[in-house]
Amino acid sequence: MVKGSCRCNVQTWLSICLIAAITIGGCTGDGNFHSLGGKNILAARKSPVSISLNNIQSLRGGAKRGKRKSGGSIASLSSSSKKTATGKTKVGAATKEEKKAPLSSAMSKYQSMLPFTRVYITLVGVVTLFALIVGEEAAQGLLALDSMRVMYGLELWRPLTAAAFLGPPSIGWLMNGYYLFEYGSSLERAYGSAQFLVFLLGQITLLSMCSSLFAMPFFASSMITAMLHVLSRAMPNQKVKWLIFTVPYWSLPYGLMASDVLQSQSAAAAMPHILGILTGHFYHFHKFIWPKVGGEDWLIAPQFLSRRYDKDSAHNDAAKESLNNALKSRRKGKGRKLGN
Repeated sequence: MVKGSCRCNVQTWLSICLIAAITIGGCTGDGNFHSLGGKNILAARKSPVSISLNNIQSLRGGAKRGKRKSGGSIASLSSSSKKTATGKTKVGAATKEEKKAPLSSAMSKYQSMLPFTRVYITLVGVVTLFALIVGEEAAQGLLALDSMRVMYGLELWRPLTAAAFLGPPSIGWLMNGYYLFEYGSSLERAYGSAQFLVFLLGQITLLSMCSSLFAMPFFASSMITAMLHVLSRAMPNQKVKWLIFTVPYWSLPYGLMASDVLQSQSAAAAMPHILGILTGHFYHFHKFIWPKVGGEDWLIAPQFLSRRYDKDSAHNDAAKESLNNALKSRRKGKGRKLGN
């Protein structure tokens, strides 16, 4: 009886140990228990206690297997980044930036122009585009100077379009546009935007009357010559390069006239330049020469234009005027004597 009870106790303890081993083998590394089916129990009885991979790594102190963080990134050829795995810029990204560069640079240059030069250049572009759309003959009928239609038909745009139409796009059109931009910017920078507007309005008025007398429908080339003549009279003896020659500045308008006569093989091509020189000299004389001999400067820009477009020059003029008034109001003998 004692032997039988001992055998029963030994079998009972062996069963308890076997159940405990199977239970420990079914536990994962995170402390969660999983139920084992019959087949797993038989396998556990035939093999030693099974331990999961995470349990082994935790026992040896290694890193556990886990999920990759969502913030990580791996460099690859299919990545949407603008740089490659080596850190260099992709070819496609550089190409897109280079395509945007010319347009942005052109717009920045256009916006950096002085105000009335920008208006003039814009008017030239609009008139040229209009002529391309409606045709050259229809454009000349709508844009050419006609004094009768201006006075009686109130077609007041004709003097402006006659001053801006340079003909169809060509090499000559491109060169005249460059001259218009270059000389107009130099004049506006030298004398201020308000005074440049006075110059433009005066030239358009004078050239409209002269062109009506000589039956000239357009006078944009005369405007360019007038700008160049006024600039050349400011520094007449300065040496400048023209084509391959070094000539004095005052001769540039005549050189421009000579080149147009040679290109057209006609002396009639000199007439627009002659009118431009005459009207430009009219402005130069009444603005810079006549006041020096005691005359009145009646071509001065209005104060509201100067305050609007030339703030620095208006401030300087006000300071000079206040100083002159202070000097005039100072009476002789009212100053303090030296030593007192």
